[in-house]
Amino acid sequence: MSKIKILDRSTIQKIAAGEIIERPSSVVKELIENSLDANAASITLEIRNGGKDYIRITDDGHGFNEDDLKIAFKRHTTSKLNNIDDIYKIISFGFRGEALASISSVSRVEVLTKTENALHGIRGYVENEEILEMMPIGCPKGTTMIVKDLFYNIPVRKSFLKSNTIEANYISDIICRLALGNEGISFKYIKDNKVIFNISKDNDLLTNIYILLGREFADNMVAISFESSNISVRGYVSKNTFYRSNRNHQYLYVNNRYVKNYDITKLIEEKYKSIIPINKFPVYVVFIDINPSLIDVNIHPTKQEIKFLNFQQVANALDKAIDQTFNRILSIPEISIGKDKSKETDELPLLFEKAFVENNNLPVRGKKYEIEDSQDWFLKDFSDSIQDNTIKDHNDTELNINKINNQLNKIDKNPIFDSLKNSRIIGVLFSTFILLENAQLEKAFLIDQHAAHERILYEQYKREYESENVIIQPLLAPEIIELNNLDFEIVINNIELFNKLGFMVEEFSNNSVIIRGVPMLFGKPQIRSLFMDLADTITENIRSSYEVKSEKIMKIACTKAIKSGDNISDIEIQSLIDQLSKAKNPYTCPHGRPTIIEISKKDIEKEFSRIM
Repeated sequence: MSKIKILDRSTIQKIAAGEIIERPSSVVKELIENSLDANAASITLEIRNGGKDYIRITDDGHGFNEDDLKIAFKRHTTSKLNNIDDIYKIISFGFRGEALASISSVSRVEVLTKTENALHGIRGYVENEEILEMMPIGCPKGTTMIVKDLFYNIPVRKSFLKSNTIEANYISDIICRLALGNEGISFKYIKDNKVIFNISKDNDLLTNIYILLGREFADNMVAISFESSNISVRGYVSKNTFYRSNRNHQYLYVNNRYVKNYDITKLIEEKYKSIIPINKFPVYVVFIDINPSLIDVNIHPTKQEIKFLNFQQVANALDKAIDQTFNRILSIPEISIGKDKSKETDELPLLFEKAFVENNNLPVRGKKYEIEDSQDWFLKDFSDSIQDNTIKDHNDTELNINKINNQLNKIDKNPIFDSLKNSRIIGVLFSTFILLENAQLEKAFLIDQHAAHERILYEQYKREYESENVIIQPLLAPEIIELNNLDFEIVINNIELFNKLGFMVEEFSNNSVIIRGVPMLFGKPQIRSLFMDLADTITENIRSSYEVKSEKIMKIACTKAIKSGDNISDIEIQSLIDQLSKAKNPYTCPHGRPTIIEISKKDIEKEFSRIM
């Protein structure tokens, strides 16, 4: 007897449905996308008990006529495709004709629908892809889908569902993504007889961000926009002072479809690499509109993964969109003295519920410190400002200060420049934090001397490195460094890189090299320690990916900045402030930690109960 058997129809249906419908949120996603494809202008979602027992989705789309409804729940029936070629220019959310069939295979479905010119609507009951009953009914134009008793016929699958609260949170995530991605459509969400949000089709994207994600998100987002011949990028990205511990708040839409694309995620996060802390992630709501023939969405059953025919074109557009707005992304963190940051959370579920209930009027506050687009001061170069400097012992932490003011005066002024220039030095707290007062702005500023100097060195070194003009200080007493076999081979093979980084390195003898010069920018460092730090970084990168990350190398080199606890003079403090105010990004160190924070007089007065 043959061991291979042909599965019965019911088993095939349930297996196929399992690929599409994993939980109640899958039903919500598929049905709302159907409503969007039906050109609905208004969509209402209602769920009970986490969607396990009851899901209702009502829209005002074009509806089904009787002939279409009779076959709509059959597998692989669709109004979106005529042949295989249509897949490669698809603009609808759905196209495989699997969703309705899958839903009806694992639940009990009731449908009410009416087309615009029909005399009456139709009510139908559906199970296992078959319409059990159809009857005329009075109802408005559009479609209502009611899904009950999900997985009633697959007890094992039902047992894997989470609690009502968790399943409701998955649904909330889905409706949030769909509402954010479809500006110009009204969305109403009802959970267990409670209205969670009600979004008007007249809202702009920022207002929807406010309702769905909260005031804090809306206040800390910056608009981006770029358009070329066949691609456009728009949306909002977060400021450097606003980030999260995970990627839950990264929303990417391609032709209004929510998708996940690792390459785009990596590109955006790379932009934030040196302006937010390590292991933190930017927030964004980004839309990419592109010719459908240049993308492939038919690579996963959920259609959330996507491939680009020419990713580099997309990357260039996104890169330009963010670069054009980069100056406004940067801002100084404000301290609210009484705020307990330990209470902050990255939990995604139902973030918008509190925002909708408490903030129905939807005001959006003004921005913090920002640099206007018109200012191109950061493009200036003052690399020759250190040419006449004398190298001092690194442990004395003397800064390079000679002749820098002439260079600084050539650079356009900006808000932080004025704030710091008009501030007076009060002192240094704990031999680490420089305290400034600006009486005119009624604000105080705290500057982390290590983070600030690290930023200054990093940008100076990066400019010199990229222009292949790192200024080298010859050593009166060259230093010989012995290496093991592997490190010696790697250093010898990368001598050109070391030279570009400002180290005059030559092979000396077996397993040893001689260093005849070092970058002038770092003063007189502990040469062996700095060189080995760089050699170890090159070794690590080559072993893992066979390529050297210059950014990482420069960041390690910049750890040679003055340290917490180092004592610096008033002249050096003033030089540090002047150089920081002229940095391309004066707000964070290369690792993303803040260099400067501000405290308002009003906040201090509140702490002393001088004002309420």
